[in-house]
Amino acid sequence: MTVRELIVLGTASQVPTRQRNHNGYLLRWDGEGFLFDPGDGSQRQLLRSGAAASDITRICITHFHGDHCLGVPGIVQRLSLDRVPHTVHAHFPRSGAHFFERLRYASAFYDAADIKEDPVEGDGEIAGGKFGSLQAYRLDHGIDSFGYRVVEPDGHRMLPEKLKEHGIQGPQVRTLQQQGELNGVKLEDVSEPRKGQKFAFVMDTRMCDNVYELADQADMLVIESTYLARDTKLAGDHGHLTAQQAARVARDCKVRKLVLTHFSQRYEDPAEFHAEAAREFDGEIVIAKDLDRVPVPKRATGP
Repeated sequence: MTVRELIVLGTASQVPTRQRNHNGYLLRWDGEGFLFDPGDGSQRQLLRSGAAASDITRICITHFHGDHCLGVPGIVQRLSLDRVPHTVHAHFPRSGAHFFERLRYASAFYDAADIKEDPVEGDGEIAGGKFGSLQAYRLDHGIDSFGYRVVEPDGHRMLPEKLKEHGIQGPQVRTLQQQGELNGVKLEDVSEPRKGQKFAFVMDTRMCDNVYELADQADMLVIESTYLARDTKLAGDHGHLTAQQAARVARDCKVRKLVLTHFSQRYEDPAEFHAEAAREFDGEIVIAKDLDRVPVPKRATGP
């Protein structure tokens, strides 16, 4: 059974609070585990969430401010301690490679994990596999920062009644899917288009074109909303977004589920973020809390 969900490890910006850990987000996407921005304490939060280091297949760091990367040493060492058997790919801005090196080897340990460093330099696809395409796009935060996007290719949904009508069953179904035609029956004769799902992850940034590029038609958009609209100037000065801006992006990009996170400690009531976003976006809104499990929406019907 495939699972597509976001496990929230932390939601604070800059400093942790009594209620919020530093950033950390594990996207479980079928057989893949994308760990985004593991901040300080992510190893423990991973355990508290019920997930394991072995769930991680890729580490994706948006930028090298501490609240987005100080958990790397613990995660790397846990991968080795648990003898995780598969390769774990690490993506991060190439300009910060020296920071990743320091974090990866922050202390003495028995280095048994296979971690392959795949730095990011420009916009576009950075990896591909059965999961689809992993893309990165540059953001605007004062230091090099990239957002990430997971895109599943479009496919086909098989129609049992049509398969039965044409006498196609068992292994023949896979053969038809692979070849596109079998005994004069074409794939489109027994299936309907299935739109691939999209996930977008946008952290510290001012408004810029690539925020929209990342969010475009995402089934789930995880996006920072450090400030409320009353502090819009402060947000721009520090390279961040407001809940209002994030919600407008979701609206304009036809996002299905909006997950707001990375909240400034200056605000005491999370409901303010929801109220502000709801005035701009009429889709599903989640105000992320530590240890939440947020399912990716079920596939939309139709092409």
